[in-house]
Amino acid sequence: MRHLEALASSVTTKPMALCPYTEKYSMLPTTLNTNEVKNAAGTEVEFSRRRTAESLVEFAASTEVPSKPHRITVSQSEISEGTARRRRTLVRIDKSFAGEVDSTAIVKGSAYVVADLPVGAMNTTTEFANILAELLSLCASQGASTTILYDGTGYGAAACINGTL
Repeated sequence: MRHLEALASSVTTKPMALCPYTEKYSMLPTTLNTNEVKNAAGTEVEFSRRRTAESLVEFAASTEVPSKPHRITVSQSEISEGTARRRRTLVRIDKSFAGEVDSTAIVKGSAYVVADLPVGAMNTTTEFANILAELLSLCASQGASTTILYDGTGYGAAACINGTL
């Protein structure tokens, strides 16, 4: 985990660039309130944009209280040039909540995905979409099922939550 945090914090950032595949600026919506984010029960969790920087967007949960922040952060950076150019995108969710062993202690849990893609060497996003789809399906399904499991019982999610391999 420290390796991923170091990777995410060590990258120099550049302003969001024109997407080479769509020739448009890719922008996240101002609000995430139409089933984009769901909790383990499959219930929608609404978020509103809190901050936008050069290569970072931060959302806060609409039910967030100051002592228990619940945030989504999406950041992006690019390194190198030409065919060696790579884009790293980090999608991270941080949530603070009361501990169960000591309910007076506020603790924070985080989950994040880092996509490290060789954008300078590709003309299409097909392989990038395949990589991300494989990761998401591993986390949200079991075996041959086509059902998305929000409850954390998908193989990859269960490994993350329970620490089992």
